Amino acid sequence: MSDVAGPSRDRFAAVTEEVTSIPLRYPEPRGWWILFAFALLLLMVFVVSAGALLRYGVGMWGNNIPVNWGLAISNYIWFLGIGHAGTLISAMLLLLGAHWRNALNRFAEAMTLFAVVCAGLYPILHLGRPWLFYWMAPYPSTMTVWPQFKSPLTWDFFAVLTYLTVSVLFWYIGIVPDLAATRDRARTRRQQVFYGLAALGWRGSARHWARWGQAYRLTAAIAVPLVVSVHSEISLLFAAGPIPGWSSTVFPPYFVLGAAFSGFAVVAMIAVVLRHALGLQDLVRERHLDLLGIFLLATGLMTAYGYWAEVFDVLYAGEKQELGTLQDRLVGAYAWSYWGAVVANFVPLQLLWFRSIRVRPLPLFLIALSVTIGMWLERYMLLVTSLYRDWLVSSWAEYHASVWEWGLFAGMLGVFLAPFLLFVRFLPVISSFEIKEVMAEDEEERHA
Repeated sequence: MSDVAGPSRDRFAAVTEEVTSIPLRYPEPRGWWILFAFALLLLMVFVVSAGALLRYGVGMWGNNIPVNWGLAISNYIWFLGIGHAGTLISAMLLLLGAHWRNALNRFAEAMTLFAVVCAGLYPILHLGRPWLFYWMAPYPSTMTVWPQFKSPLTWDFFAVLTYLTVSVLFWYIGIVPDLAATRDRARTRRQQVFYGLAALGWRGSARHWARWGQAYRLTAAIAVPLVVSVHSEISLLFAAGPIPGWSSTVFPPYFVLGAAFSGFAVVAMIAVVLRHALGLQDLVRERHLDLLGIFLLATGLMTAYGYWAEVFDVLYAGEKQELGTLQDRLVGAYAWSYWGAVVANFVPLQLLWFRSIRVRPLPLFLIALSVTIGMWLERYMLLVTSLYRDWLVSSWAEYHASVWEWGLFAGMLGVFLAPFLLFVRFLPVISSFEIKEVMAEDEEERHA
């Protein structure tokens, strides 16, 4: 037994050292500073674009009648969809006992947090008076101003706030043991104080682990239904209205699967970049890339079925206005967005049928990037093609996003990248203790 315990102990210590050394002695500071400077530049674009919006109002955007929802709402759906894969990888696979998630869950959870923050900012900025966004909450009001619960804005408020709160709790509970391990290996007083406060007095006792396990799994059980409910709520913003192209019962599962599809694509891109930049090839292995490729392919094929079902429903019903919207999507003014989404989402995706492609970082990254772009085009297409030709011919009008809308979108990428890069620099990006749990189980099976 001692022959096994010694080498195993060394392997466990090596995993902890590799994970904790990243925030304590960052291996690629020059590359990180270049990326962070770029993120800060985008963040400045966000500040300028949001400041101009608060000064001049949404009239500076390209929104009109009938397209009073434009780039802001399509980006809101896109960002919120990206965050869903983090919850799927972390919470659902935790409850299912899929141990391969342990090398991916930490940065997938962080991606969820920052994507949800970006998504939540869009409806607030889209308000006529965004500084009064708290009116959507049922706070004690002496003026008896209460939220209108029939309004989709109120639905968004509660959906995003709930999702963000649970995601923060789930991420923070999961990272506490690794924060304590980083604290114990910190060399400077400043690092010891920072990680010590963040670790909340964790000492790794049996009582701590028992309470931690209960809280972690309970939060995961709460988070899993949110994956379905939050994006189903967003789909109902569309399906509840009498708009051609939106009145479809397939929208809730279609939106949930599309969200998972785009989210897995972003997780795959982040995994490839961090694996290369931080030298994590022994923790994020080919097996993880392979499984990410499989999930990306599976959710992509389910999303493709949603495309087919939507077209079939329109043709089967034969309703004149719905047929007109379908024709607009196929050959109309915004056909580029429909066919761009189809090609970007599903053509490169077919390469993932081959394992030799799935385990190669660069092809997987490029396919995931194509899917991310394709899913953005899909959100844009769903909005604009259904709105720009209203029921009345007199109100038909094309929509073209203004430079301020594009500036806000570019700036929102900075809102996502800047905190994510700070997370990569100062916090453990891999769950070392969960990886060691899997190693211990494998060790016991080999010597059973």
